[in-house]
Amino acid sequence: MTEKDKMLAGKAYLGSEEQLVKERQYAKQVLFKFNNMNPVLVEERHNLLRELLGQTKENFYFEPPFRCDYGYNIEIGNNFYANYNLTILDCAKVKIGDNVLIAPNVSLFTAGHPIHHEPRNQEYEYALPIMIGNNVWIGGNTVVNPGVKIGDNCVIGSGSVVTKDIPANSIAVGNPCRVLREITDEDKKYYYKNLKIEA
Repeated sequence: MTEKDKMLAGKAYLGSEEQLVKERQYAKQVLFKFNNMNPVLVEERHNLLRELLGQTKENFYFEPPFRCDYGYNIEIGNNFYANYNLTILDCAKVKIGDNVLIAPNVSLFTAGHPIHHEPRNQEYEYALPIMIGNNVWIGGNTVVNPGVKIGDNCVIGSGSVVTKDIPANSIAVGNPCRVLREITDEDKKYYYKNLKIEA
């Protein structure tokens, strides 16, 4: 079993292995080009990400700068928007649904290191997948930790550190992130009424 196989299987692995180093370097080269392109070259930037990421749908947009480890472990749904400074450590799968909005300075970390110093000093690490459902809005300066699932229709408040799963239809905020309440039709009525949104 290669170190990459171990990484993808959620086992302890050595990230310094030659194949993994080469793959990270390739992603850095692609993202260097992406992050330094003329802002008007939107389609050219999108084409770079289509080649790098594991899955993209028809409509998506990343504000540069964007950084990730490998790219091929990231799957994004349709109508995806990421604001400035999205960082995804995608040593494991990161699957993001449709209609997801990500505010500036959000970090999605699948990567972890041993708590005990001895295996950590031997440079072992591990990775657990992150799943984000449909219709999710993640506020600025949020960190999502390894192994977390965020359900459909959730709002994660700014500055949150998400350490545990968040059930669908929730407003959650804080460090550690906790569910405040369920999102209901009353929330929809409020915005349609006060913002004069047409139904």
